[in-house]
Amino acid sequence: MPTPRSDTAGLGVTLYLAGVAMFALNDALGKWLVTDYGVGQLMLMRSIGAGVVLAPMALSLRVKLIDRHRPGLQILRVLFAGVDTFAFYYSTRFMPLADVMTFYMATPLIVTALSAVLLGEKVERFRWIAVLVGFVGVLIALRPSPQMFSWAAPIALFGASTFALSQTITRDLRSIHWLPLVVWQFVGAGLIGAATIPWAWTTPTLFDVGLMFLVGVVSMVCFICIVRALALARAAVLAPLQYTGLLWAAILGWLIWRDALSPPIIIGNAIIIGSGLYVAARGKMVGQAME
Repeated sequence: MPTPRSDTAGLGVTLYLAGVAMFALNDALGKWLVTDYGVGQLMLMRSIGAGVVLAPMALSLRVKLIDRHRPGLQILRVLFAGVDTFAFYYSTRFMPLADVMTFYMATPLIVTALSAVLLGEKVERFRWIAVLVGFVGVLIALRPSPQMFSWAAPIALFGASTFALSQTITRDLRSIHWLPLVVWQFVGAGLIGAATIPWAWTTPTLFDVGLMFLVGVVSMVCFICIVRALALARAAVLAPLQYTGLLWAAILGWLIWRDALSPPIIIGNAIIIGSGLYVAARGKMVGQAME
């Protein structure tokens, strides 16, 4: 396996951080909308919203949307990504967002393990330490409620697992252009959503249609950043950066809902930031993360 240049890995880190920030905004908007609309309806509408932007991009870039490289793995990635999206939005209808995020914040642990087993990537001991310490920070900040052990909990855990698998496969398919990977990810999610429409459709207001399309654009930017990042840097290097989503969630919670930054949130985020600084110090994340 060729070793990417350190400046390329640094760009991957930057793109991943941007993608995680978009994820936080996507989660907040999605949680808002699934209160009144079906999960499948949101998945379909956000795919249409993303398609409105992706279509002219595809025409401009003139990239073939069908890449014959490892088609089975590409289909599996689309399936995992679609199931992940459905599981996340569905579980947020019955569980507090903090509880669902706790399961999804276990993704760095899963990705780190999968990158070693399935991709053969080297995972240094200090990276394992950083991931574990970061997850402790997540537990302190989110303070999972008893509903974390409700009947919907396995759905959230399953969604987190499929999310980790889709990221690992994305890294394995890094030789494919990002555009077809992103396009087919939305096509798959849209088809899954469309299949539920006969049983769950609520006519949205014009404002909510705009919000659903906005979710599509935000998630599109997120996926582009994540796919590009995974093509440039090791999955084990990027995985701990997902914890920064908790910081963005706290900021959005304060800006949108005026949620106070409680001591556990501050302490938990401090631990997460500390684990990130530890990784940067030990591995010189930007300069030597891939060397």
